[in-house]
Amino acid sequence: MVNHQIIGDRNTTLSIEDLAALRENLHEQRLFRQEQLQQIAGTATPRTDALLARQATSQIEVRVKLAASARMVLADVEAALTRMDDGRYGACHLCRRPINRERLMIVPQARYCARCQQVREAGR
Repeated sequence: MVNHQIIGDRNTTLSIEDLAALRENLHEQRLFRQEQLQQIAGTATPRTDALLARQATSQIEVRVKLAASARMVLADVEAALTRMDDGRYGACHLCRRPINRERLMIVPQARYCARCQQVREAGR
């Protein structure tokens, strides 16, 4: 083993012991990665097939979540229309006080006033 002293200022100078510890760490990391790669190669499908499968699964999950979100908003909109037809639109479902006009202009399907909405969200 070659005995080197790295030259530099106090913040960058590495002792022989530092170098030995770093070398040991690098060897351990190399061994770990080699073992990891062997495990992956032994159990995994080819990378491209696995990557395509993951992408397809991710796209399906995104579509499912987007569809669920759209269904929820649609239900809220339909419920707001029903409240309008019944003369109950604009009243908070919890405190029964009027929902602020500005809030309704931004979120016309709002069921709750801003205060009650915050309480509901804090409880989640």
